[in-house]
Order: sequence, then C-alpha cells, then structure tokens
Amino acid sequence: MTDLSALLAPHYSRFNVAQRLLLTGHSHQAWPDVAREGQLAAFDDAARAVDEKWALAYEQADLVRDGYRRFLHEPDAELALGASTHDVVIRFLSALDLGRRPRLVTTDGEFHTLRRQLSRLAEAGIEVVSVPAEPADSLAQRLSTQVNDRTAAVLVSAVLFQSARIVPDLPALAAICATHGTELLVDAYHALGVVSFSTAGLGDAWVVGGGYKYLQLGEGNCFLRLPAHAEQLRPVVTGWYAEFGELSHGEHPGQISYAVGGNRFAGATYDPTSHYRAARVFDFFNQHGLTPPVLRQISLRQVSLLMERFDAIGADPAVIDRDRSAPREAIAGFLALRSPHAAKLQQLLRDREVRTDSRGDVLRMGPAPYLSEAQLHASMDALAESIAALDLTCESPATP
Repeated sequence: MTDLSALLAPHYSRFNVAQRLLLTGHSHQAWPDVAREGQLAAFDDAARAVDEKWALAYEQADLVRDGYRRFLHEPDAELALGASTHDVVIRFLSALDLGRRPRLVTTDGEFHTLRRQLSRLAEAGIEVVSVPAEPADSLAQRLSTQVNDRTAAVLVSAVLFQSARIVPDLPALAAICATHGTELLVDAYHALGVVSFSTAGLGDAWVVGGGYKYLQLGEGNCFLRLPAHAEQLRPVVTGWYAEFGELSHGEHPGQISYAVGGNRFAGATYDPTSHYRAARVFDFFNQHGLTPPVLRQISLRQVSLLMERFDAIGADPAVIDRDRSAPREAIAGFLALRSPHAAKLQQLLRDREVRTDSRGDVLRMGPAPYLSEAQLHASMDALAESIAALDLTCESPATP
C-alpha cells in the first residue's frame, strides 16, 4: 500500500505533524486544519443567527451521526450523541432494571469510564462480576459463562485499551446475552478508525464509542448506538432534549414521555462547536479516501513496522518486552510494550521529542496515518536510546 503520509501531512499544518514524532495516535491524534474551520464556522453561525443557531447546529449533529454510521457499517443506526462516553453510558445504565436484575458482568481490562462507574455501583450494592480480560482470545466465552437471568448487562470492549488486543467472538456473546434477556454494551472506542468494526452479528447490542482518538474529531464527540428494543426502555437519567421531536406512544398518563429514536437517550444543552469540527473531519476523511479498510491497512503496516524495529533492538525482556502470542491481525492500533520502567521510558522518550504515554507497566506507542515510515524509524531509534539510558540501579518499578 502506498504511504499516504506525504499527501496527508500538509493538511495538519497547525499540529505540524511532519516535524513532530507524535506516537500518541491511540489517545489523541492530530486534527486536520479543516477542524479549525469548523470551530470558526460554529462561532460565525452563532454570531449571525444568535439563538436561532440551533437548527444549523442540529444539521452538524446529523452529519456527525452519518460519519459514525459509516464506521459502524450500519447506514440506518439509531445514535444518541453525548459529550463523553460516560455521558451516554450513564444514561444506558439508568435504563436498566437493576432492582429486578442486580447483576452486571464486565472485565478488569475496561477503560476508566466503565471501571470507575461500575466500581462505584458495586460500592452501592450492585453485584458487579469482573472477569480477567486476558487472555483476550477466550474473553467472550468466559464472559458468556457468567451470564444468567439475574444479569442486567454485560459491558466489554471490542479492543482492550491497555494491550490493543482485539476481543474475538463478540457475536457469540451477543447470542448468549439474548437468550437470557441480558443487555450487551460493546465499547468500540479503540476499534473505530483502526479496526474494521461492524455491528452486523451483534444483534441487539448497544455500542458506545467516540472520535477523540483515531478519528481525529477532538473532544465532545461520542455516541451510543441503540438497538431496536431501546424504545421499550425509559432512562432515569434523562435530559430535556429527550422531549424533542415525535414522542413515543404507550406512555401512561402523568408519565414522562420520551422521543422516538436516538433522542430517547438525549441529554440537554451542549456546546455544538464539537459537532462543527467533527463534521468537517468526517468530510476530510471521505475526500481523502480514509475509509475503514484503508485505515486498517495503514494501521497494520505501521504497527508491524514498530514491532519489527522493537524486536531488532534486542532489549532484555526483563526490562521491556511485547506480547508475541497473538498474530499481528489480532492487534489493533498501537504497540503495547510491558516494562516495570514504563513511566521512566515515557519521560526519556519525551526528552527526545517523542510523545508516547504509559498506563501502569505498559508503554503505548500509537502511530497515525499522517506519520511517515521515516518518523516511525526515528521514534524507535529514540526508544533504543532511552532503553540504553535507563539507570536500573535507582529506577523503581511502575505501579498500576
């Protein structure tokens, strides 16, 4: 596949990606220059239309929904939008009948959005079963064994945020959940933009995700994909935007009514600037052919290069190593390197102008489509220098 970085990099002039070694593509990718145009357009619409700007803002929100639908491979998906995944997850959780089904099943490898909220629910008396996330190959099957008629929901990632391992067999887990009347929520945040993710086969699963990471949309752009039976649920945490549009029928007199479709799980007044920005970026992706299959091929090539260069370093596995148990196709968008010195290595790389991040004992190096192979080689050269520069006599191990 042709290296597109030379064609793409000029469109990221504000982030100056051609001159920087930004290996944080799994966390915060650079924004193309059109993102700034979107933010300015939001200001101009507000200045011109004042409080009548909302009709214009809703048009941008619809464009954002269309963008996500392309990455979900579901043209007619019903989507609720939110400022963060927590924003939409909390509305989802509030729609569950936890009085009748006081059991939630999840993993110990979920991102902090789920980890913290579910831990707090456990403190409040909800039964929360946490299944070990590793090995990822058997995770869906092991989650399935924990589902019973008391289980309100299973919550699991499509890609594990610490290891980049793709979780296989989610459709089989969805089928098990359906037999027990259990909701399945799939966190697709670390899949969209680097893995060709599809809701096909997931049946009545809920899907949550956002564009802060691989899709370059910036903050404030998250979604919840609603299954058809969402019309039967009444979230307790509900904003007044959930009253907009046609209201669903069958409500009892005196009951709060809900809108039809994605607005059923809507919040309230928000900053529409994020949607103006995201709509421009989705359009930029379309113009440059950055489709899910193309982005997957770019990711495969870039992460494979990082793996090969890391192996060539020949580092002591006790100092730093990677998981070699999975084929490359089982890894999503970044290279995860385990080291008791992960935080120190992150700082040593930062001193060498290479941006990465660390989570506990994992150093994460995430490429992006606008980075050239030469930049990836330079980053791995810096990693080799950083490993050599470790002072192991005074270095303390990483803590989770």
